[in-house]
This record gives sequence, C-alpha cells and structure tokens, in this order.
Amino acid sequence: MTVSTAIARLNAADQDFARHLDHLLSWESVSDDAVNQRVLDIIKAVRERGDAALVEFTQRFDGVDATSINDLILDRARLELALTRITPVQREALEKAANRVRIYHERQKQDSWQYTEADGTVLGQKVTPLDRAGLYVPGGKASYPSSVLMNAIPAKVAGVAEVVMVVPTPRGEVNELVLAAACIAGVDRVFTLGGAQAVAALAYGTESVPQVDKIVGPGNIYVATAKRHVFGQVGIDMIAGPSEILVVCDGQTDPDWIAMDLFSQAEHDEDAQAILVSPDAEFLDRVAASIDKLLPTMERAEIIEKSINGRGALIQVRDMQQAIEVANRIAPEHLELSVADPQAWLPQIRHAGAIFMGRHTSEALGDYCAGPNHVLPTSGTARFSSPLGVYDFQKRSSIIFCSERGASELGHTASVLARGESLTAHARSAEYRILNEKGN
Repeated sequence: MTVSTAIARLNAADQDFARHLDHLLSWESVSDDAVNQRVLDIIKAVRERGDAALVEFTQRFDGVDATSINDLILDRARLELALTRITPVQREALEKAANRVRIYHERQKQDSWQYTEADGTVLGQKVTPLDRAGLYVPGGKASYPSSVLMNAIPAKVAGVAEVVMVVPTPRGEVNELVLAAACIAGVDRVFTLGGAQAVAALAYGTESVPQVDKIVGPGNIYVATAKRHVFGQVGIDMIAGPSEILVVCDGQTDPDWIAMDLFSQAEHDEDAQAILVSPDAEFLDRVAASIDKLLPTMERAEIIEKSINGRGALIQVRDMQQAIEVANRIAPEHLELSVADPQAWLPQIRHAGAIFMGRHTSEALGDYCAGPNHVLPTSGTARFSSPLGVYDFQKRSSIIFCSERGASELGHTASVLARGESLTAHARSAEYRILNEKGN
C-alpha cells in the first residue's frame, strides 16, 4: 500500500488567508433528500408498528436473525457476563477510566437553591434529574466503549433513574468491551438496535422500548438525521460533525509527537480535520516530514491520508498572539496548547470544546481516561456550546413564593407592565392581590 500526503500550507500573512481558511473549515452534512426521506419513513413505521418495525429493520439493515423483540434485549446478567469475557487488563482500564470520569463529573452536579427577601418572598431554583435518558452507541467494528462511559456516567451522576442503551450488532457481532463498559457505567437496559429506527424507538417508545426524555451519543448520518427530526419530542445532545483537532505549538515540541496528535483525529474518518498552527516555519517543515515518515506505519493509513490531504493544514502565523487569534476563529473541538507556558495563554482562549495544556497532554488522554467528557461541540459550535456534562441531564425549575406583602408590592409593578401590553387579565390577576392602604 502506498500512501502520501500533500497537506495544505497556509500563511496568515497572505491576503486571501481568511478565504482559504473558511474553505478549509467548511463542512456540510451529507444528509441529502434521499437520506432525509428514508429516515422519515423509518420513524413513521416505528411510530405506527412499534416492535414489529424494529424487528423488521434490524433484520434488513443489520442482518440479524431476530424473530421477536425479545431477541434484541440484553438483560443485566448479560452485561455482567461481558465483564468476565474481557481481559483483566481491559477491565482494570475501564474501571479506572470510569472512576476518573465519575469523580470529574460529580463536581458538575448542581443543587437546588432558595433565598428569602425581607418581606418573606422566597425565590429559587429546583434542580431535578431527567427521568430516563437514551444512549446511542455505534456497534460492530465502530465500537466505542469509551463513549458508553462518557455518556452514561454523567447521566447517573445527575441522578437519572434509568439509562437505556441502544447498540446495533451487525451480523450478530457483539462487542464485549461495549457491554462491559455499560455494566460498569450503570446502564439499566440494553436493546441491540441501531440506526434511525433505534432513535425513533427511544423518542416515541414502543411496546418494549421505553420512551426517554433525552437522546445522547454519536452515530452515522442516519442517526444524526433522525436526531434532528425527533428533537422537540425529546431532547438531544448535539448534531456532531467530524472529529477535529487544532494544535497550537511554539515549535519546541517533538515533531513526531505533533504528527501523531494530528493522526489521532485524522484516523477517525476521511472527513476528520487536523490542523497545526505555529509561528515557526521550519518547525512546520519538520512536522510535515514526520507526517510522511510516520504515515506508512499506521493501521488506518488510507483514512488518515484522505483526511490530511482533504481537510488538514499547516498554518504559519506571525507570532503566538496571532496563533491564539486563529484558534479562536476556528473554535475547535479539541485544542492542544503545546507550548512552554500554556497557563499564560489560557485566559485568551474563548472558543474550544476541550483545551489540552502543555507538551505532554495528548488529546487521546481526554478521549479515554483523563476525566472530562469527550463528547464535544464540533464544526465551530464551541462558540456557543459546551461539552456534554451532568447539567445536560438535569432540569431547572424556577421557584416563586410570594408573601402577602410581597404579592402586593410586586402586584403594582406587574399591573403597570401588563396594562402596557394590553393584557388586562394579567393585570387584574395581579391587582387582586394588592393590599389596600389599611393593609387588608
């Protein structure tokens, strides 16, 4: 197999740099009209025919010889069996990662609060976990036990009573690591379902699959399109684009390390994006040489090659200040600050899903076991979105309790504003509670 790279080289000093950067960053979903209609048809069938449709689609799309929905249900005992089927080293790694993820997310948990004003009025916020969350996990060869931990553990930390996992088993392929991760993370129910039909089942419920309040987890274009369509019926985490990494380096990190960090995202798929920004032109040349040297040694070399050639870039900037400006413009999913003093530059980072500080902090550590969540905003959405967390599985309800005196005082204000909006019933409702001058 022959692989070679022709990674794009950009210079921020060039007059047309902004145009080239925008072109590099552009990415459109491949959810065309045909995919969209197929997903709508699947959702409609699941809503109308429930379990029967799930069995039919699983037979057709996944090649699973299922005769009833019972063939697509895994009980807790099956998850516990998976723990015995993986190696002791794998189990130890899963448990260590799960523990670190749990400890980190416990710090995110929000509590209810109240305060009392001088007149006895009480205001506050009641924080309540979702009743039930649905977790979509890719199956078959594209199996990610780490995603099970990152999605299920925050839900459990938030207090979600039931986490329902769906995972396809194409041609009957069951990934024991995924099931073991589900056991460790506290997943309550597992259905071997995939695709748009699994999303529809979680969103609307069937005779066997319970309806959930929110669906989280990655999937292919059919899954992403289905999540778009059921949003509103249920909550969703996000519509994720291809994985991406932006490395900002001062030129002093081993170029082999940087090349491999770029590969770590490029190997996900051909649309993944890996970008290096540095003020050191000679360093960019050395990284390019490392890319060419190391690429033939990679198992997924063809995927990396297409990703690097299609969407990768080495960007030269004037100085580190401009490197940070470019990083904020890109708003990457993963940002590595591979510099001597990352803490000094951290205050200037405004947009990034996760920030990896220093030369020794590879993005891969965040994917698996550092503790923070690896479900992150992509395609520039870090400008307004955050990593998945405990807060995604909690709801907040406002609390308002008015004392007699407080209702009277607020009633005057509400009356004026309501009448200004010509909402007379609002005004009179508030005015009924206004005390007369004698206080009764």
